[in-house]
Amino acid sequence: MTDKTQAINAETITVGEGQAARSIAILNRPATQEHLPTLVWLGGYRSDMTGTKAIEMDALAAALGASAIRFDYSGHGASGGEFRDGTISRWLEEAQAVLAHLKPQRVILVGSSMGGWIALRLAQELGLAQELAKSQGGPDVAGMVLIAPAPDFTSELIEPHLTDDQRSQLAEKGYFEEKSEYSPEPNIYTRALIEDGRVNRVMTGIVATGCPVHILQGMADPDVPYKHALKLMEHLPADDVVLTLVRDGDHRLSRPEDIVRMRQALQNLISGKE
Repeated sequence: MTDKTQAINAETITVGEGQAARSIAILNRPATQEHLPTLVWLGGYRSDMTGTKAIEMDALAAALGASAIRFDYSGHGASGGEFRDGTISRWLEEAQAVLAHLKPQRVILVGSSMGGWIALRLAQELGLAQELAKSQGGPDVAGMVLIAPAPDFTSELIEPHLTDDQRSQLAEKGYFEEKSEYSPEPNIYTRALIEDGRVNRVMTGIVATGCPVHILQGMADPDVPYKHALKLMEHLPADDVVLTLVRDGDHRLSRPEDIVRMRQALQNLISGKE
């Protein structure tokens, strides 16, 4: 049997100019079935494009013949730039640049944790009122799968719980560190990230995605409480949103049974069942 899947293209683009320039690493799987939407991976805070869910998304694209785009934000994985320089606006700019470079016609955005916030902001910037997207030459969005989404996490999940010591560190050093459950290296939260997060908030009104949205959320998630997903639901058009709560699911949602849920959600969007 002949393998008709296309080889993955690895490339790097430069985003920004002067001191703000940084190299962004991309993995792009070309389609063998051109009519299918492109799957676009938007990773979480300090994650990269070689994680379990990103690889499984790419594997599904390969099996279906769809195109798949993965990339690392600056300061993450194979991309350049300093992690401490990262903000939602900066990482959003990189996502926009990747799509502008590769020029997919239709996309399904797959956002994990912070990537869910990036996906929603990207939807706004693309102008998912389809007329605006077309006038700007951007892709149409066929759907979104948000996995343990963390929109507005800086203002909703971090700022309200800052200790006096952390507030002092932000004021004096411009950042504070916090032990990570997923890495020996601590999480770093900068004053720039938190201040930029305030201007990128999405849960301030209806988020007009212009497409079906499927949210996968663990009820045992210690990082993004499932009530955050319920709150997000209030800001999305109800007719186009499906929420799957996984009673024993954690934040990563990368167990075999969780991967099955992600793949099924993607296949339903691709086939138009959601």
